[in-house]
Amino acid sequence: MNRNPRHDNSSSPQPGEIEIEAGVPIPGIILPPENWTKTGIKQLPAPNSANWHDIFARQAPLLVELGCGNGRFAVSSAVRHPQWDHLAVDILPMVIRYATRRGNQRGLTNVRFLVCGGSEFLRDYFVDGSIHQLHIYHPQPYREAGDEQKRLLSPEFLVLAHRKLAAGGEFYFQTDNPAYWSYFQKALPPLFTITSTPDRWLEDPEGRTRREIVAKSQGLSIFRAVAKKLEVDPSAYASYLQNAPAAEFDAMEAHPQRLAKGRKARRRHRGRRR
Repeated sequence: MNRNPRHDNSSSPQPGEIEIEAGVPIPGIILPPENWTKTGIKQLPAPNSANWHDIFARQAPLLVELGCGNGRFAVSSAVRHPQWDHLAVDILPMVIRYATRRGNQRGLTNVRFLVCGGSEFLRDYFVDGSIHQLHIYHPQPYREAGDEQKRLLSPEFLVLAHRKLAAGGEFYFQTDNPAYWSYFQKALPPLFTITSTPDRWLEDPEGRTRREIVAKSQGLSIFRAVAKKLEVDPSAYASYLQNAPAAEFDAMEAHPQRLAKGRKARRRHRGRRR
């Protein structure tokens, strides 16, 4: 008898089941409701007042995910790494509701979900040197002209991330937008060094986020990196901001796979018209 059956998320998974999303399991068995926890923080603390160690009731390394979507990565990481405390935010309340439910259903005590913008969260809710890992997966590239200033990654944001990361802290990044990937590689030095660009995440070979799973199913390239904080004197920030490239890349740059698919679709369409 299979004590841990898998369940596709076309309907709510039941206690004892493993949830499946887009064909890929999410770690953690669904518990009976009486064993659920509360992983959502509905009201943000006042700026510069948050004490995350008090909220988690322990001293543990902090992992922060910005733009967590439906919580797949944060939940998976919290299940696998109970020794870490996880904080995950997204600007959209709807996806945070999904993420919170997933954390609750698995009885997790080492993850919290909040509605907040990424830059605001880093700026107002962490002291310098307090984050051990920062994760950003598939940030919105904002393809429309004039929206470049809305992009999360910028020289100012990278200085902020550098300040908030602990010594030797790691910055995990992933995108399926080639132009965003190119900007990431150009903008990080001299604050970070890219230590690896894996062709898949070892813990999540089929995909770390729903976006990654879907993009891979469409034949799109996924760009991944782990960057490590370099020790830089804060006095160097001004020079970095003056010389670093602005986030003004052309996000309409297409994947070769997408272009090929478009050409095939146009040929099929022309064939039907004949």
